[in-house]
Amino acid sequence: MSTGSSSTSEINTYKGQERALRAGRLGTLGLLLSVLAASAPMLVVAGVMPTIFGVMGIVGQPLLYVIIGVVLVLFSFGYAEMSRHIHNAGAFYAYIARGLGPTAGAGASLVALVAYSAMQVGIYGILGFEVSGLFAAYLDITVAWWVFALAAALIVGLLGWLKIDLNAKVLGVLLLIECALVVIFDFAAVADPGSEGLSLAAFNPDTLTGAGLGTALCFCIAAFVGFEQAPVYAEETSRPHVVVSRVMFLAVGYAALFLAFSAWAMSVAAGPGSIVAAASEQGPGLLFGLTESRLGATFTDVLHVLFVTGMFAALLSFHNVVARYAFAMGREGLLPAAFGRTNKSSGAPASGSVLQSLVSVAVIVAFAVTDDKPTGDPTAPVLHLFTWMGNVGALGVIVLMAAAAFAVIAFFVRRGAGGAQAPRLIASGLAGVALVVIAVYTVKDFDVLVGAGPGSALSWVLPGIIGLALVGGLVYGLVLRSVKPEVHARIGLGNEAFQLEKAAESETAGV
Repeated sequence: MSTGSSSTSEINTYKGQERALRAGRLGTLGLLLSVLAASAPMLVVAGVMPTIFGVMGIVGQPLLYVIIGVVLVLFSFGYAEMSRHIHNAGAFYAYIARGLGPTAGAGASLVALVAYSAMQVGIYGILGFEVSGLFAAYLDITVAWWVFALAAALIVGLLGWLKIDLNAKVLGVLLLIECALVVIFDFAAVADPGSEGLSLAAFNPDTLTGAGLGTALCFCIAAFVGFEQAPVYAEETSRPHVVVSRVMFLAVGYAALFLAFSAWAMSVAAGPGSIVAAASEQGPGLLFGLTESRLGATFTDVLHVLFVTGMFAALLSFHNVVARYAFAMGREGLLPAAFGRTNKSSGAPASGSVLQSLVSVAVIVAFAVTDDKPTGDPTAPVLHLFTWMGNVGALGVIVLMAAAAFAVIAFFVRRGAGGAQAPRLIASGLAGVALVVIAVYTVKDFDVLVGAGPGSALSWVLPGIIGLALVGGLVYGLVLRSVKPEVHARIGLGNEAFQLEKAAESETAGV
């Protein structure tokens, strides 16, 4: 009897179910474009950067991207090494389960599902608002934001059923055009600076002051989100031992340089001394106003369109990730078995895709009912759905990264490889401590995010969503350990669990 690894086709058809995602469908470029699309460069430059400048009053935003980039590079050393040993679509929770135990993995699985789902759903708000504004401005047609948000949710859900390599092509084309236009603006801003000239004041550590520094850190990490998704696609890549780690470092390095340069260019265009007031007054319109005065109305119109397509690319990227987490959880028994099956024609995680589509539609409808009133605030989908959900998701990702950093250390120490991996483990420890500090400051400053005083219930209800998901997942893990120990034991094992299960059945049958 052979107890070696089963082939992909054997795993796919084990017990008549599709148990594995199709391998070899993504190379380095396809995976890089897929994970970078989640960061939505245009969304960050037009939406996140003005918020950090205006709402939080952080002039030193470019420096924050450099600092966060260093922390995430440190994090990636251990995380990338972990990806060489574990290939699982439930990346974060699988790593945490293998390092800190199955119960911790169960807690992380629910946090990951909630966090990435929240980040995706939040983008529907700003996309609907932007498209509604474009229809009003260029076609003189008034359409509620939620109509476009629901339409986008249906299209994204349909694409979620299709092949991941097709999605990678869609994401890649949109991303390349989007980045090119932002870079053109960056150089135009540097070539034609504001009244204060070419100033490096935004890189002065003294500019890292403001009421919402903690929340600004959360926003900045949200701008990087995507690089850590590379291991989610490990089962679908060619040479995952090489491709996944390579993509993570490329994504972090690119994002740090791109974001720091773009934030600096924006500060130069408006002037470091004026950027806070300008961003506070114009909000997301800041980028387009600075662009029109330098590159003209036509270029700005194209930028508006690319703003929408960039958000759509991010929606598709997050949708794919949530669907794969649900697939991994279904395959291991954390969710019903139906979620652990793939679409036989495309190999996509169909049930997880449907689940995320239904959640998105439900949240959009809820915000439409509560916010879309004739006498209400027309920016509610941006200020509430996008900002609230986006930062709830970002906080969840920060918590997951901190836990994963410590899980990496535990994993290699338990395997007796602590000495050989010492440099990576030290880097992981430093990153883990930094991420815990960022998480604490983020929760502390959440009242700035919601625009309310420290006594506002939202200042603890919103971050409490992640806390509730974590506690609920841990309790669920403890229940599984007591009631279904066999399910608890295979948390984080992915296909390995089914290979072992098949081998055990074969042995029992005397094969």
